[in-house]
Amino acid sequence: MPSFTEENYLKAIYKLSEAAPGTDVSTNSIAEALQTRPASVTDMLRRLGEKGLLHYQRYRGVSLSEEGRRLALLTIRKHRLWEVFLVEKLGFTWDEVHDVAEEMEHLQSPLLIRRLDEYLGFPQTDPHGDPIPAEDGSVNHPRHRLVADLRAGEHGTVVAVGNTTVPFLQYLDKIGLRLGCYLEVVDKIHFDNSLQIKINNISIQLLSAEVSRNLYVAG
Repeated sequence: MPSFTEENYLKAIYKLSEAAPGTDVSTNSIAEALQTRPASVTDMLRRLGEKGLLHYQRYRGVSLSEEGRRLALLTIRKHRLWEVFLVEKLGFTWDEVHDVAEEMEHLQSPLLIRRLDEYLGFPQTDPHGDPIPAEDGSVNHPRHRLVADLRAGEHGTVVAVGNTTVPFLQYLDKIGLRLGCYLEVVDKIHFDNSLQIKINNISIQLLSAEVSRNLYVAG
């Protein structure tokens, strides 16, 4: 079993590779994501490479091996299932769960995670709308539309957020915009690409371009 730190590295590399498909992940981007020194990253990459969990060439970047990808997705699966549990069963808000789930994701009990998945009713997404990988490592990526790409008169149900930082989630709470809300674009301001939207056919809000680039709808 990989260590706590090794799981964090594998997860970070997976997420960085998903953000830029087809390219190797640089040492500097890993260091930035994990808030550590590039020299420390190089040492860990060498160790993970020796274990067959990634393909690493110094100065050329890194990509996960099949086994490394499987372990990364397993860690992500555990993290997202724990987030669902914390929100649905313990009353946490969606901006409170990340740090707690970061600790719980390293529990090494496949039976516990299977029972947790069953107890929660086999959820497909976490409280932020991210897909929960299946036990076999498969991931269902539904096709959502970015709110920033909607035109005036278009609408949909909010199903995911691209930014899961505490300030962003608290801002959405403040304006009453959560997963499951019905969103309609009333007007698009071309000067700065901000959007005037209607939430649940009642509340009208103005979204900045930055916010609309981090919201997804279905429908």
